[in-house]
Amino acid sequence: MGYKKLFRGETVRLEILNKDGKADKKSLPDISQDTMIQMYRYMRQMRAFDEKALNLQRQGRIGTYGSLRGQEAAQAGLAVNLNEKDDWLVPSFREHGVMMSLGVPMHLIYAYWKGDERGNISDKGIKCLPPSVPVGSQLLHATGIGMAMQKKGLPGVAVGFAGDGATSEGDFHEAMNFAGVFKARTLIYIQNNQWAISVPLKKQTAAESLAQRGWAYNVASMQVDGNDVLAVYEASRLALEHIRNGNGPYMIEAVTFRMGDHTTADDHSRYRTPDLIAYWEERDPIMRMKTFLINEKIMTQADDDAITNDVTKAVDSAVKELEAMPAPDPMHIFETMYAEKPWYLVEQQAMLRDELNQEKR
Repeated sequence: MGYKKLFRGETVRLEILNKDGKADKKSLPDISQDTMIQMYRYMRQMRAFDEKALNLQRQGRIGTYGSLRGQEAAQAGLAVNLNEKDDWLVPSFREHGVMMSLGVPMHLIYAYWKGDERGNISDKGIKCLPPSVPVGSQLLHATGIGMAMQKKGLPGVAVGFAGDGATSEGDFHEAMNFAGVFKARTLIYIQNNQWAISVPLKKQTAAESLAQRGWAYNVASMQVDGNDVLAVYEASRLALEHIRNGNGPYMIEAVTFRMGDHTTADDHSRYRTPDLIAYWEERDPIMRMKTFLINEKIMTQADDDAITNDVTKAVDSAVKELEAMPAPDPMHIFETMYAEKPWYLVEQQAMLRDELNQEKR
C-alpha cells in the first residue's frame, strides 16, 4: 500500500485503504474530516440514486440505464478536488455520480435516462457537456477544451472520462497524442471497471496497466485503487495540481469494478462468475470507507443513518421533480442540431407542425 514515486515510464500504484477499511497511516493524505464525510455522503447519494434508477427502469418510468454501482469512490474522490467555477466535465455515460456532486440536478440526470433531452440543459455556470454514448469520442472533446484553456491562459482543467474499453479505440490515442503535444490542460480519467460490456480487460490489452500507456505520449500517469476513496482523492489532487501548475496533461487509471450489468439491456451473469462478483463485493467502496470512518471515530452509526436518510429523501424529491416536468414540445427536436437548419429539416419541421395542428382540431 501507499504511494511512492517511480522512474519515468513505470506505473505508480496508489492505495491507502485495504479492503477491510484499514489505512496505511503513513500514506494518509492531508485531508479534513469534513472532506472525508463529504466524500462519503457523495458515495451514499450515488448508491441511493443508482438503486432508485434501477427500480424506475424496471417499472418502465425511465429507459435503458447504465448503473455506476461499485464505482462510487472513483467519482467521489475526484469530485471534491474539482472547481465548479473553472473546471469542465466531459462525461461518458456512467459519470452521473460526479455530475450530481458538481451540481447537475438529479432530476435532470433521470430525465436524460428517460430519453428527455432537456436533461442535458443544466443551469448556467455548470460546465458539463452532455453524456457521450459513442465509446471514446468524448476524450477528443476534453483534449480540445484543455488545449483551448491552455491557449487562453484559463485556470481550469477539462476532465475527460472513459472506461477501459475506450482505451482500445483510436479516439483515445488521438486524444492522448494531441494532449501531450499541445500541453492541454486535460485530465484523462479512465475508470477501469474490468469489462467493456462482455469483453474482459485481458482480451483488450497485454499491457500490465492502462496508466503506462500515458508515458508513450509524454503524459504523466498514475494507477490508483478506484475503490479506495482516500487514494482517489490523493491521486486526483496530485494530477490536478500538476495540470494547474502548467505541467501539461495527466492520466489516471482508477481500477474499480462494475458490480452490475453494463446497462439494463445486459445480463452480466452470462459472462461473469459468482466468485468474481463475491471477490469485488468484499471491496465495496462504501463499506470500506464507512468502516474506516467509524473505526477512526470520525463518524458514528447514527451519523451514517442520518446521511442515508438525507440522501434517500433527496433522491425521492428528484423523482417527484422528474415526474412533475411538463411533456416536452416535439418541435424542439429540430432546434439544437444545426446553427442553420438544412432544407430537409425545415421541410420535416413544417410537416410535423401541420400534423400536430391537425391533432389539436
